[in-house]
Amino acid sequence: MSGKKYGAIDIGSNAVRLMVSNVSKVNGKTSLKRLALVRVPIRLGDDVFTEGIISKKNYNRMIDAMIAYKHLMKVHDVLEYRAMATSAMRNAENGNELIAEIRKISGINIEIINGKKEAAIIFSTKLSDLIKKDRSYIYVDVGGGSTEITIFSLGKIIGSKSFRLGTVRILNNKIEEGVWSEIENWIKNKTKNIDKIEAIGSGGNINKIFKMSGKAEGDTLSYSFLFAKLNFLKSYTFEERVEELRLNEDRADVIIPATEIYMSAMQWSGAKKMHVPKIGLVDGIIRGIHKGTI
Repeated sequence: MSGKKYGAIDIGSNAVRLMVSNVSKVNGKTSLKRLALVRVPIRLGDDVFTEGIISKKNYNRMIDAMIAYKHLMKVHDVLEYRAMATSAMRNAENGNELIAEIRKISGINIEIINGKKEAAIIFSTKLSDLIKKDRSYIYVDVGGGSTEITIFSLGKIIGSKSFRLGTVRILNNKIEEGVWSEIENWIKNKTKNIDKIEAIGSGGNINKIFKMSGKAEGDTLSYSFLFAKLNFLKSYTFEERVEELRLNEDRADVIIPATEIYMSAMQWSGAKKMHVPKIGLVDGIIRGIHKGTI
């Protein structure tokens, strides 16, 4: 396959991902074709949000994962890559120590990014193609350690903020007092002069819910659908969600608090439907490498 192969590593609070894509020109337009996506369920957030440090077990698992990713990128003939870490690594007392060890052993250099940069990288994907200049949107990206929210109206960004509210934090009862109220007040304040707004959801959990809906790409999810789906998921135990609904173990628990965050953002903004484009941090990293913006 012609083109250039790029790699992107996303070190999140719930999992670690490597994506390899081929970037080429098709009829004068840039085309990205995913060649590989490897997801490892290393839940750094369980360590960091409860103990403040990455445990020895996950410390070593991270090193092994990065060595494996290095070999995978080599066999794929990856020309260039970027590795970025978000909330958990950002808050871990031994995060910088682990990054130095990974660089020494595997040669992979990891950049810790803040929520604002994470949102900007994700926005650089085809999300920008979805947003119409005559409409208003609330973009919600839910992760394990944080939630990024951006309000767009008439082609302009009205506000953008990262909140310390994530699925792994919720599961570990590590949500700071007042965070839910802070998000509610922020959303209501930023959208009070907007008559009609639509939601855009990104993240592994909303992508999974969209896939479970059976809808075609480009369709939207209504608030009422999410409400029904949340009650459906809650009617199953964790074990039943794994065995009967065929959810991965590291998805079967976080999918419920994630849905609650998406629904809350829709309720507070007045959004009745949600777009779910197939986008993520790894997609934004690949595009950023190709364009030379990161």
